[in-house]
Amino acid sequence: MKNIRKSSSRGVILKNMERFHWKARAAYLAAVLVMILLGLGSRAFSTHLPAFVANHFGDALWACMIYFGLRMLWVNRQLSVALWGSLLFCFAIEFSQMYQAPWINHIRATTLGSLVLGKGFLTVDLIRYTMGIVVSWALDQGCQRLAGINRRIERER
Repeated sequence: MKNIRKSSSRGVILKNMERFHWKARAAYLAAVLVMILLGLGSRAFSTHLPAFVANHFGDALWACMIYFGLRMLWVNRQLSVALWGSLLFCFAIEFSQMYQAPWINHIRATTLGSLVLGKGFLTVDLIRYTMGIVVSWALDQGCQRLAGINRRIERER
């Protein structure tokens, strides 16, 4: 009798965790979409924004989008995995901009290629990416603490 109760309660817990993961993925997808809109807006309306915001926030928001995208994919992993993974990804993209072959420059000349791959290496972009990712990580951690997510998952295991 105990085994039946244990297995049925495990099934309920797994079902609840699966439902939680889908809700979390939806929230991270919403965050990705918000970052895309804010980032594109920071480029499109740069003349109406303060110079500091116009110069720095686009790259920071791009890095935020990468962080939330990784969280959407890896919702059941620790926040630090997305933190370090997004830093590695953003830095790799920035350092790839040192490579200036005609074929990749042709891709970078397109709108999408320019948004994803960038155009030229800038050291300051590494700082912008780092700040965007750290802010995203801190917001994510704060939201999880407010919602009690970490404690809830530990109790359900």
